[in-house]
Amino acid sequence: MKPLNKKQTMLTSPRQESIPVDGKKSFLVYKNSKYSIVATDNIAFFFVKYQSSIMMCFDKQEYTLNYSLDRIQHQLNERQFFRLNRQCLINISAVKEVEHYYGRKLLVRLSAAAPDKPLVSKEKVSTFLSWLENR
Repeated sequence: MKPLNKKQTMLTSPRQESIPVDGKKSFLVYKNSKYSIVATDNIAFFFVKYQSSIMMCFDKQEYTLNYSLDRIQHQLNERQFFRLNRQCLINISAVKEVEHYYGRKLLVRLSAAAPDKPLVSKEKVSTFLSWLENR
């Protein structure tokens, strides 16, 4: 494990995993009888499908994770990833554009195709716009 510099500290999750404050750098995934490591920078977004968390990469690869979206969110760098709503967590690098949508929500256009429309709930609109602006 790489030593931490003075600005980094470790967080402990409920299962006593050590997670750097700047977020998890990769995920270990299992697909087609193989384990692979996917760097966090290669992840476009996470979404929920049939009560499972799915990770979508920029290369259009999908992986099912054994973590809830809440747990995934707490492991990631909040400057890089944002929770749009209960079912979608996106990478800033995947955002192409944002437009107004019905009911004071925002529709986020992503560089990778999402299975559903990624909508920002009206309660999170101002927080989301601030997150985008402060990059």
